[in-house]
Amino acid sequence: QVQVVESGGGLVQAGGSLRLSCLASGRTFSMYTMAWFRQTPGKEREFVATINAVDGSTLYADSVKGRFTITRDNAKNTVYLQMNSLKPEDTAVYYCAAGYSDSTSRSRYNYWGQGTQVTVSS
Repeated sequence: QVQVVESGGGLVQAGGSLRLSCLASGRTFSMYTMAWFRQTPGKEREFVATINAVDGSTLYADSVKGRFTITRDNAKNTVYLQMNSLKPEDTAVYYCAAGYSDSTSRSRYNYWGQGTQVTVSS
């Protein structure tokens, strides 16, 4: 069982930056693939980025590639999402998730946080 808690959301102007953090409980954090998803009202939760548990390889949605960076610190049980060059269309609730394999599908992730709101003003 893993519990994850997101933080770092807020209001930022277009072109600005934010860093989201996700703190996970448990001693086996390093065994989990970690991911970020986001959701806006009336839309399905969409994949943003994932980082592999074994080799740290990453995968990004095309919409954020080159602007967002996912990293993890296994010593701190924390995964980060550095978001640069933010756009109004990045406005969403961002969710952290933990799973056992790399995937862009939310069904492959077993544990979810409550989300943190990111709002980008134009």
